[in-house]
Amino acid sequence: MNPVVESIKKEVGKVIVGHEHLVDAMLIALLCEGHLLVEGVPGLAKTTAINALAQALGLAFKRVQFTPDLLPSDITGTEIYDQKSGEFRVKHGPVFTNLLLADEINRAPAKVQSALLEVMQEKQVTIAEETYRVDRPFLVLATQNPVEQEGTYRLPEAQLDRFMMKVNVGYNTIEEEFEIVSRVAAKGFGEISQVAGKPEIAALQKELHGVHVDDAVQKYMLKLIFATRYPKEYGLEEMGEYIEFGASPRASIDLYKASRAVALIRGKDYVTPVDIAEVLHDVLRHRVILNYKAEAAGITSDDVVKAVQKSVRVP
Repeated sequence: MNPVVESIKKEVGKVIVGHEHLVDAMLIALLCEGHLLVEGVPGLAKTTAINALAQALGLAFKRVQFTPDLLPSDITGTEIYDQKSGEFRVKHGPVFTNLLLADEINRAPAKVQSALLEVMQEKQVTIAEETYRVDRPFLVLATQNPVEQEGTYRLPEAQLDRFMMKVNVGYNTIEEEFEIVSRVAAKGFGEISQVAGKPEIAALQKELHGVHVDDAVQKYMLKLIFATRYPKEYGLEEMGEYIEFGASPRASIDLYKASRAVALIRGKDYVTPVDIAEVLHDVLRHRVILNYKAEAAGITSDDVVKAVQKSVRVP
């Protein structure tokens, strides 16, 4: 494993037991300058995980609780009138940070989502007539609660596509939960030290460009994406009945970036099909749109991705 990544994960591990996949996904998104959507029931340490990462890297961290009455200006900021000077001045919102936790993102209406979209995609915010750049690195980690659907809005496909990966977080194993309870009973969780910073992140991002992807491996990635769009051409007639829309070109770009990041994290300078397999579900599960037949049959996007993986020959 990359030594810098190893030291970061060691620090995060002081407060996060298990959930290694989530920690890896956060690091991948950070290195690729992408964003992460996390779905899981409450109490699975999603907030703690991103806060721990911010502390280990010495980055600014802010949290926004999304609610139905939230306004775009509540996250981007607004102009306020200063009575002393008699002038308007800009008050920056919580998006002006490095790591932003958008908690229960599906609770806020479309106007708020569109304000967040600009900063996610363009890394900038428009307040009144001025445009302001946000600090780099910039990562949005958005959470969704799959249990409580009352008072929630379905995220539009165009916005889902902006998230590099969607990670499903499940419960800990009984051994991991025993460890959590033991730590709490004994002395609580350890103090997190800063082990890296912006220069190290920038260096890793630069290193990322040196990770080699063979042409055959690159074509394999594209075949996986194309199989979701044209399932019949890849012998997936049965699964094709359930697919409304396949993965977008953004999925191809994100799969390429994420595979390179996995290779780098694992301490390699080249991508293998194993690296692709590690991130394939996370990159595609929110981008493969299924129809009502799939819902009736109990087919999920993960089932489709699994079938795609089996049908495309590994180089």
